[in-house]
Amino acid sequence: SFLKMCTLREFSCDDLFNFNTVNLDPLTETYGISFYLQYLAKWPEFCFVAESPSGKIMGYILGKAEGSVAQELWHGHVTAVSIASEFRRRGLATELMSSLEEVSEQKKCFFVDLFVRVSNTRAVEMYRKLDYVVYRRVLEYYSGQKSEDAYDMRKALSRDVGKRSEVPLKDPVRPEDLEW
Repeated sequence: SFLKMCTLREFSCDDLFNFNTVNLDPLTETYGISFYLQYLAKWPEFCFVAESPSGKIMGYILGKAEGSVAQELWHGHVTAVSIASEFRRRGLATELMSSLEEVSEQKKCFFVDLFVRVSNTRAVEMYRKLDYVVYRRVLEYYSGQKSEDAYDMRKALSRDVGKRSEVPLKDPVRPEDLEW
């Protein structure tokens, strides 16, 4: 199958010179090199690439662990997941998400969360199929010519036995109200 032909491996600094084709999508947030380097230095185990047999980067995921253990808010966070357009809808994002979820389980996180544009219906549906739920709406989370709301989506992990991290909030929040 297609997925057997690709390799999932840790994201390396050298990959920063080879992943531009993955970021050629208006829905993909692109960051400065220092941002990616910070993730690779602080949370390398949460950063993966999917690579083709020829060495082409097909997609990547960047993440981290954050939050309070005492308040049961210790969690894995998906900062970015992106697949090059020619490799979409073949299960790569699912594999990358699964890798980050496994690391989050190993780090004894209560849940994994991510932010996604409300208008990105294809991504929202994919996350729902991966058992993520909309925890809350964040007003004007994405800035630009026209600001846009985000969904904060969550998936409880095994440490959150009662799935309390997934209980949705009734009212939307503003970016400045986010805990981290």
